[in-house]
Formats: sequence, structure tokens, C-alpha cells
Amino acid sequence: MDDRADDVAQDSAQDDVAQDSAQDDVAQDSAQDDVAQDSAQDDVVLVDRRDGVLVITLNRPRAKNALDARVARAVAAAADELDASDDLRVGVLTGAGGTFSAGMDLKAFLRGERPTIEGRGLCGITRTPPRKPLIGAVEGWALAGGFELVLACDLVVAAEDARLGVPEVTRSLVAIGGAALGLPRRIPYALAMELLLTGQPVTAGRAAEMGLVNRVTPSGGALDAALELAATVAANGPLAVAATKAVARGTADWRWDEGWDRQAELTDAVFTSEDAREGSTAFAEKRPPVWRGR
Repeated sequence: MDDRADDVAQDSAQDDVAQDSAQDDVAQDSAQDDVAQDSAQDDVVLVDRRDGVLVITLNRPRAKNALDARVARAVAAAADELDASDDLRVGVLTGAGGTFSAGMDLKAFLRGERPTIEGRGLCGITRTPPRKPLIGAVEGWALAGGFELVLACDLVVAAEDARLGVPEVTRSLVAIGGAALGLPRRIPYALAMELLLTGQPVTAGRAAEMGLVNRVTPSGGALDAALELAATVAANGPLAVAATKAVARGTADWRWDEGWDRQAELTDAVFTSEDAREGSTAFAEKRPPVWRGR
């Protein structure tokens, strides 16, 4: 518990740095930072295609990748690119500078900005995540809105020194970006409430025990491990992968009997697709399948 108290104290400083950096860094470097971001909006989020994987990097390292309207629009655009491109199979979401994201940019908030997209949630992915799989690669801090972006991911890889949490209640706020709704669906209720009601962050190892993190890596190794995981997913039939995600995400909202009908609606076309025939043929011929996405 002493370690956790230390983490909270350290985390509070990091959270303040993240939000103060959205103030102090802007005040100190407003001409360079604000002008650069306003004139080159894409720079706040980097997008890189790697062998069927779209790597989306939050790129405000001096502000601990704090989320503002610019970041929200850029992440949403990247998610749209992922779903719209036939040659992209999986997305990986990460942060620059050794930190995932410390949450909302308070300076932007005070200006009246919200890092949300109408009807789509925080950064355009928490309420309506991409149709294709999204993997979170977490280094450093994933707090508040940053943690809620992690919850929008289907799979999560975190470095051993990462810290994840929702500190909103410590400021008399509510985690309305997806954590209060999503955590009780993702992990057991008591564990979800531990995070939501204490506001204290947990280590990557503890998050893995809770069921929030799939793989824990050495510090600095989260992105490489996430890319390895993404390559494994991307090697599978893209129609089947997308349909499987749709069924898995929908099941929480469906009655048991309704679920069978909804599953059939989402998957019938997969079984009659060219890819389904290719999968069986490739297996029989003992060769790697060649997916066409149809």
C-alpha cells in the first residue's frame, strides 16, 4: 500500500505536469507550440502504416499527450482511415515521449474546448470504436481520458512501469468519457469500483491481474509487443476478424436468444465469402492463405 501511496503522489505530480504543461508549456512556448499545432494540425497525432497495421501516436509529449480538440479530430480521422482502408487490418494506439496520455488538456478545457466528437465520444473512439481491432500500447501514464482511450482498445500491451487510472473522483468529477460505463462491463464489478471510487492508479501488473492488460513488457517495449500482437491478428481473415469483434462487442447489449439472431446477421456473409473458401483451401493445401477481404 505504501508503494501505491507513492504512486499516487508521483502520479498526482505527473497529472499536474500533464495539465500544467498544457498551461505552462503553452505559456512558455505559445508562439511555437500553438502556432505549430494550429498550422499543422496533423502533427498532434502521427499516423504510420506498417504492413497492414496503422500506428496512431498521440504526439504532444511536452504536454504528456494531453487531449484537446485537435487531438480528438486527428484520432477520429485516423480511426476512419483504419476502417476505410482495405489494406489496413489492425490499429495500434500509443503515445510519444514515454507517456500514453495524462488525460484532458485543462487549458483547452478552460477555453471551452472538449476533446470529443459528436456522437462518437472521446477522441471519436470511446463511444463508437473502430470496426477493426485496436490495440493499445501503453508506456508511462494512462490517466483519466488517457485511460478511457485505453478502454476503447480491444487488446492492451503495457510496459511494466506504466500506471493506469481514473482519478476524476479526487477532483469531484465523474469519468464520463467511458470509464464509468465501460469498466464494469470489462472487468468484475468490485475491481471496476476499486478504480472508479478510489481514484488511485494501478501498475501494469495489477491491471493485468484485473483483466485490463493482455501483456506486460519491459519498459520501452510496449509498442514492439503491440506490433507483434497486431501482426498475429492481421494474419487472420479480415472479414472474420471484424465480424468477431462486432459480435463480441454487441453481446453485452443482447439477450441470449436475440444474440444468436444478431450473430447470424453479422457472420452469415463471412461463411460464404471468398476468404472463407480460401481459408479452407489453404489449409488443405498446407500453404498460407491469401486474404482478399471479400
